Amino acid sequence: MRQKMVVFAVIFILSTCLVGCSNYGIKNEPAIESSIETSASTVEDAKKEESCIPGNTSEPFIGRKDLDSETEKFFYGTWSVEKLLGFADSYNDASEYPTGQKIIGNQIIIDKDFFSSKGLEGYKPYQFELDKPIYEIEEIHYNADSFYRVDKIDLKSLNMNDEVKVLSVSDSSTGLAIPASFLDVNNDRLLLVLEATVFELKRVTE
Repeated sequence: MRQKMVVFAVIFILSTCLVGCSNYGIKNEPAIESSIETSASTVEDAKKEESCIPGNTSEPFIGRKDLDSETEKFFYGTWSVEKLLGFADSYNDASEYPTGQKIIGNQIIIDKDFFSSKGLEGYKPYQFELDKPIYEIEEIHYNADSFYRVDKIDLKSLNMNDEVKVLSVSDSSTGLAIPASFLDVNNDRLLLVLEATVFELKRVTE
């Protein structure tokens, strides 16, 4: 009888321990999940913070030089004005601030030996047709902060580490630049700048 009592007592103690361990595990699950969530949140915050830090802090190029072959390959073609992106800090242009909608859908032809902005039908001051135009890189910025500091154009669609080239078009007979320029973003996006207004361009494919 005494042996049975001892066995029963041992079984009772073991059962109590098992229940206690089980409850301990359940109680601590939220803490584990919370720790995982906190860790994931920290990693995400760190990534966001990194995206705001320029990866290339080289000084921008300011001057004039010929287009390189990669820029030429990207730049040449027929482009259509797709949408208005924003404005520089000053709004002294002729493109009907603040919408500029008359230019949407108009086309610009950029070829090695020919340039035409006659397609900008709504704005005569920006209509040019040039034989043997001079295309030049006037600025190269290696991050969005650098571009803003020099050109005072805050474009929300630019990422911090985008490389931005400012391209000019000049009349070879006079050497004078037209009152419009282009922004080449990573040889992937082309933006049109009409003095203080910026538009996104889209390549026209045949």
